[in-house]
Amino acid sequence: MLLNSVLTGVYAGMDVRTFLMCLAASALCGVLLAGIHAYRNHSTLNFLMTLILLPMLVQAVIMLVNGNVGTGVAVAGAFSLVRFRSMPGNSREITSVFAAMAAGLANGMGYLTLSLLMVLCFGVVTVILTNIFASAEHARKKDLRITIPESLDYYNVFGDIFEEYLTAAELVSVKTANMGSLYELRYAITEKDERQEKEMIDMIRVRNGNLKIVCGQAETAEMAL
Repeated sequence: MLLNSVLTGVYAGMDVRTFLMCLAASALCGVLLAGIHAYRNHSTLNFLMTLILLPMLVQAVIMLVNGNVGTGVAVAGAFSLVRFRSMPGNSREITSVFAAMAAGLANGMGYLTLSLLMVLCFGVVTVILTNIFASAEHARKKDLRITIPESLDYYNVFGDIFEEYLTAAELVSVKTANMGSLYELRYAITEKDERQEKEMIDMIRVRNGNLKIVCGQAETAEMAL
C-alpha cells in the first residue's frame, strides 16, 4: 500500500538510496510547509529556511536511533529542550514548527506518502481557515491617531463622531507630546463605511483644532502561545 513504510525490514542496514529518498521527501515537505506558512502571513527568511531544514534534521535523527527505544526517548527529551528561535514565536509559527517536526518524524520512520499527505491536509486546512477569519470585518479595522491640545478633555470627546461613523472604537493609548502641551490619542477603530472616512476626519479636525490626525491600517497583533 502507498501508506506503508519504505523502511520495513531494513532497520539494520539501510542503503544510501533509501536514505536519500527519505531526505528528498523531507525537503519537499519543508518547502510545502514554508509556502503554507508564508500564505497571507508575515515571516522572516530565516524562519522559512528553518521550516525547510527542520524536517530533514528530524528525519535524520530518527533514522539514526531507529529500533533503539532508549535512545529514541532520550532524543525526544532533547527536542523538548531545543529553542528553535532566539525570540518567542507566535501561535502560527509554533504550529508550523510542530508540523515540520511531525513531517520529519514520519519520513524518518519511512512513511513518505503519509508525510506528504499530512502536509497537504495541513496546508488545505490552513488556507481555508485563513480565508474564513480574514473577513471584511477584519479588513476594515484601522489605527486612528489624533493629536489634541491639553485643554481638551480626551475622555469621550469624539464619542458622537465615532458613534456616527464607526461600529467600534477603543482607546488604546494616550501619550503626551510637545512638552506636555499636546496629547496623542491612539484608537483601534472599525469603520461602518470607508467612503465616509474623509468626512469623519474633517469633523475630528474641527474638534481637535486642526491638529495632526493619522488613520491607517491596524498593526497585526502577534498571538503567542
